[in-house]
Amino acid sequence: MAFVGIETEIIILACVFGFIMAWGIGANDVANAFGTSVGSGAITLRTALLIACIFEFAGAYLAGGEVTDTIRKGIIDAEEFTGKSDVLVFGMLSALLAAGTWLFLASALGWPVSTTHSIVGGIIGFSIIGLSFNAVNWQAVSSIATTWVLSPLLSGLLAYFVFKSIKFLILDTDNPFLNTLKYSPIYLFFVGFVISMLTFLKGLKHVGIDLNFEYAFLLSAAFGIMLTLVGIILLRASNIMKQKDANIESFFAILVIFTACAMAFAHGSNDVANAVGPLAAVINTVSVENSVNNQTSITSWILLLGSIGIIIGLLTMGFRVIGTVGKGITKITPSSGFAAELSAATIVVLSSSYGFPVSTTHTLIGAIIGIGLVNSSKSMDWSKVVQIFSGWIVTIPVGGFLSIIIFWIFKSIYSF
Repeated sequence: MAFVGIETEIIILACVFGFIMAWGIGANDVANAFGTSVGSGAITLRTALLIACIFEFAGAYLAGGEVTDTIRKGIIDAEEFTGKSDVLVFGMLSALLAAGTWLFLASALGWPVSTTHSIVGGIIGFSIIGLSFNAVNWQAVSSIATTWVLSPLLSGLLAYFVFKSIKFLILDTDNPFLNTLKYSPIYLFFVGFVISMLTFLKGLKHVGIDLNFEYAFLLSAAFGIMLTLVGIILLRASNIMKQKDANIESFFAILVIFTACAMAFAHGSNDVANAVGPLAAVINTVSVENSVNNQTSITSWILLLGSIGIIIGLLTMGFRVIGTVGKGITKITPSSGFAAELSAATIVVLSSSYGFPVSTTHTLIGAIIGIGLVNSSKSMDWSKVVQIFSGWIVTIPVGGFLSIIIFWIFKSIYSF
């Protein structure tokens, strides 16, 4: 299909739908980074929104990359669209609007769902109708579905043992202040190490800083040692260890904010592609006939559009999902919030190093459940957990169903 006479119309639709998708990312996914910080009382909601805006925008715009996957997660090969550029263009429009619509509904309900799975569902939907059932790489889809179980399970187990160690070594001891000085180097090192690995492997890979795992490991270990030394010096010089009535949780409050900022930066740099990838694919295909590739160039204005959409979504409705993550599942303290953030970041880093697709939403929710179980299963709001799990299960099918309906509407309007 030649897009003569409707190029501007399609590009405007793509920008609007891409913005809606970016809005949904900000409204829903950003809570992954700052839900525990707010829920634990480490920072206020207003402060969290401000910090999240800074780090999400920096990650999305500065490190969002010049090139992104045309088809997210390799579920469809771009060669399937050879000679069918109309299917790609209107299909991507359908996927963007479908995913954005689902994210709006989920955010309104306060359900933290995966934005990546939302767009994947949209792409699967239009591909089945516009191409064929066999055009979908179902093995890749099954790999994504497997992470629904593995990522929250692994992060939950890790968070359980990390928080258990904090309670055993520090919180439940006769002298928690002295033990904080004694054992804090362990946690400080892992904070520095995991934050660095997260930044190197997830936050900077789109801007030409694509380090191999071994080199990133060495640099991260060096940064972890440096942060440990600086942290010990500051901790000894501060009043936290000198006042009998000091709250030991204030030490972990600082750490949970550090990890949240790193998660926000890495999240922005990666998940902005869920909105701008399909948008860039549409614009490039319409502008250059038959330019259908597995990877698509992204101009700065497209990244800016996606970045602004994320921030507006965060500011307008992000508080709903932040409330669910921070307070809806179980009571979170700075120490338990730190354990959850650190564990989720660790699983994301390990998964990235092995090339496994995981959702930051799933890993963090699993980690929060893990720290909740340390106290007691009775401290968990299991009805809320069931709601969240239900949202995960229906995300891809709902995204696919909505995408099919929207694709049919486009097909009837444009007769392609």
